[in-house]
Amino acid sequence: MSSRHDWTVLTTVLLTVLLVYVIAPQQAASQTFNVGQPVTPATVKDWGVNISPSGNGLPAGGATAIEGRRIYQQRCARCHGINGTEGPDSVLVGGQGSLASEVASKTVGSYWPLATTLWDYINRAMPFDQAGVLSADEVYGSVAYVLYLNGIIDESERMDAMTVPEVQMPNRNGFVPDPRPDVD
Repeated sequence: MSSRHDWTVLTTVLLTVLLVYVIAPQQAASQTFNVGQPVTPATVKDWGVNISPSGNGLPAGGATAIEGRRIYQQRCARCHGINGTEGPDSVLVGGQGSLASEVASKTVGSYWPLATTLWDYINRAMPFDQAGVLSADEVYGSVAYVLYLNGIIDESERMDAMTVPEVQMPNRNGFVPDPRPDVD
């Protein structure tokens, strides 16, 4: 090869590297696509509450399983069954002691470690086709009813911001705590 050819190849490689690693990323970073909008703290607040395992963030309100039966039958039974065992979607009731067996049944009563997680999940995601429409009292009632169906609380026990974090779930010791300092 001639030294002129070597110089041409070297120049081409250097220009390609410059284009790929320096110029193109800068152009992409400087482009705006006018899609979406900046997220403000008020917008984040409107997305809903964040419920910690200790119950921080739980709103005012409350209900018993007796009160929650009506909302469960109206909003939950069509997917989870009248007793929480029929489906057609996830079974919510039963399965205690099954996690160590060949056929583990991951229900609220057998798998979930915290009642605060149940509250948060129902509040954010249920009913599936209308997520987020339940009032705080309806969420507390649904939680109470599902816990009652699993034999975890009495039918007349009121679930509220003080009592939900105190519920002793059957699998509360079945998970490894997260040791990171920024996790509640």
